[in-house]
Parts: sequence; structure tokens; C-alpha cells
Amino acid sequence: MKTIEISTASQPLSAYAEEFSNEMIVLTLHGKAIAVVASFKNADPESLLLSMNPEFLEIIQEAREEFKAGKKLSLEEMKRELL
Repeated sequence: MKTIEISTASQPLSAYAEEFSNEMIVLTLHGKAIAVVASFKNADPESLLLSMNPEFLEIIQEAREEFKAGKKLSLEEMKRELL
């Protein structure tokens, strides 16, 4: 991950995006992160939006906690539940 201070950037953001196309670029202003530039090479807009959606993140966290607590189904159990 590359960090770029906006106030001292020596080239346009498009140049940085091309140079670091396989990693995220964190943009900072006065040392504080304000934005991220990320490549869509291996992703799609919907995945990015979901990854930042608070409701979706809460669902994922709850599922992880349930899994850690032993609340899980085998594939066969899941099929029986759904069919």
C-alpha cells in the first residue's frame, strides 16, 4: 500500500494510479487519511460498495461470531434446511 500526501503530490493522481495499479493508494491531507484509490482490475463496483456497507459488514461479523461459537451447518444440513 502506497501513501501519498495530497498537499505535496508531485504528479496527477492518474499517474500514481497507473504506477501503483496493483496496490491501494491512501491519500492523506496533513497526515490524516482522507481517501483510497484502488484498482478495479480484480474487482467490480458492487463488491467495493458491499465491502463498505455498514449493514453488510455487520452481517459478516455476526456470521463470523456464530461460526466461532460453533453455530454452523454442514453442506448436507444446509441442503436439508433449504430444500
